[in-house]
Amino acid sequence: MSAEHHLSKTDAFLLRHGMDAKPIPAVATAFVQEMERGLAGEPSSLDMIPTYLSAGIPVLGRRAAVVDAGGTNFRASRVFFGEKGPELEYVERAPMPGTESPVSWEEFIEFSARKIIRVMEGCSSIGFCFSFRADITPERDGRVILMSKGVQISGYEGRYICADLREALRRMGAKELPSVLVNDTAAVLLSGTGLLMSEGYDSLIGLVCGTGQNTCCTLDISRIGKLGAPGGQNMLVNLESGCFSLIEPGDFDRELDAASVNPGDHVFEKMTSGAYLGELCRLTLKGAAREGLLSDEGAERVHSIATLSSADADMMASVAPKLYGRRDGCVVRDICRAVFSRAARYVCANIAAILILTDKGKDPEHPACVCADGSVVRHSRVFSSELRHYMDSSLRAVLGRHCVLHTLEEATTLGTASAALLNT
Repeated sequence: MSAEHHLSKTDAFLLRHGMDAKPIPAVATAFVQEMERGLAGEPSSLDMIPTYLSAGIPVLGRRAAVVDAGGTNFRASRVFFGEKGPELEYVERAPMPGTESPVSWEEFIEFSARKIIRVMEGCSSIGFCFSFRADITPERDGRVILMSKGVQISGYEGRYICADLREALRRMGAKELPSVLVNDTAAVLLSGTGLLMSEGYDSLIGLVCGTGQNTCCTLDISRIGKLGAPGGQNMLVNLESGCFSLIEPGDFDRELDAASVNPGDHVFEKMTSGAYLGELCRLTLKGAAREGLLSDEGAERVHSIATLSSADADMMASVAPKLYGRRDGCVVRDICRAVFSRAARYVCANIAAILILTDKGKDPEHPACVCADGSVVRHSRVFSSELRHYMDSSLRAVLGRHCVLHTLEEATTLGTASAALLNT
């Protein structure tokens, strides 16, 4: 029996369970509609959060101190902006407070202040990248809503991050510097500021696809109807695209969602991000085993998989025939590839929608640049190759939009520095 026969059986199985990928133009159109509703302040699955940050090219020769508080790691860095863009001069890493034992908000802020003092010399501003939910204020600060990702910090409710940091620095007798709060996706977008000088791109798009999924773009402020502000200046807008909900989930998407800690929430993220792709592959493989797509031996092996990481699922999308034998291996490989390929297709649709809304990427000589970060986009061989394929075959050939994908080490830190230098 040929591999082609098994591929067609696999496709029929995926279609039967609604796990096939919808066309990019249709998904992009739905995305644009939700983006416009979110910008207008109408009910939408996309929040379209104003960041009060602008993009551009910072004044050369200045330095910024950066705090990057993530779900696992804490970094304090000093960044210099030169002719080649932002350059990391010094970084000090530590476990994120609250990951090893519970701490109070005051302890977290004092820890942050002590670390930032060590890198402040010669800096003109501070950027604070805060990878947790916060209400962003016009003063470019943020009021904490929720600490998540297993970080145990108490007493954070309603605290203003940059204001508390400045107060802690004053108590320690440190020089007070202007500061801004930055979301990680906005920081990734701004990591490409140096490319605007050297590569001739017409715009930047921020993409994070790792544990979570999100995108960020730049709009004239007049396009953000819910602000009611006149135009003439640009502002970064955080889509919260992981919450997009206008794609009908498949049977195994629903099974995964029902077992998650937030059923019905972040539907798009559960179809595209590294926190879920491995489990989605596992559930889909078990469904294929139940329906007889695998031999008895292959089915038994699939049913014995208790957990499957996205990295292992990505590997199986390449080497499954060696692990399972040709007959079963082709089915396992094709299902894992299909799950990752669908994720890439939908992320491409997300990018397409931003290009359409912003009307960028029309000139092949001056494409848009998608500044990307996250484990899936950086390390998944299947996802990254499929995303580039769809960017070429659909964005360019079908929609007439041109963009390139760019990844950078320490993107969050470098972009946070750019945000501080541009917005203080």
